[in-house]
Amino acid sequence: MQRICLFPGTFDPVTLGHVDIIDRALPLFDKIIVGIGLNAAKAPMFSAEQRKEWIDGIYKNEPRVEGAIYEGLTIDFCKKINARFILRGIRYVSDFEYEKTIADANRTMDRSIETIFLTGEPKYTSVASTIVRDIIRNGGDASPFLPEVVYKTLKN
Repeated sequence: MQRICLFPGTFDPVTLGHVDIIDRALPLFDKIIVGIGLNAAKAPMFSAEQRKEWIDGIYKNEPRVEGAIYEGLTIDFCKKINARFILRGIRYVSDFEYEKTIADANRTMDRSIETIFLTGEPKYTSVASTIVRDIIRNGGDASPFLPEVVYKTLKN
């Protein structure tokens, strides 16, 4: 059985912190699906299609990573794509507390799907999509926080 992992999030935009987590998770899984979750409570800066295009562009030479757009419960999407693992990145202790609550709820709904936490590289600790969006909105240089594919799109 293939070890399929879902890395869910909004990825609005995709940052070097996201890429760090995906790259370091690659040796652990046969396939990583970067799931761009649609959340009615959030108003994203970039379309889901644009975010998926970025993921697919960043990993165009890595067939084990693909972008996908989904709606609804993450655990239901895991079942749909046969993912037995959920990947989450942790920057701070507060991230862990929040993520553990979600992992516990997911485990209650389906004990066969396990959540895996990876801590981000220290150099990416301050890289949060919220901060990057603020930099972009205010005309700042977000290039130190973004993969080249994303930065080139924004520059154009």
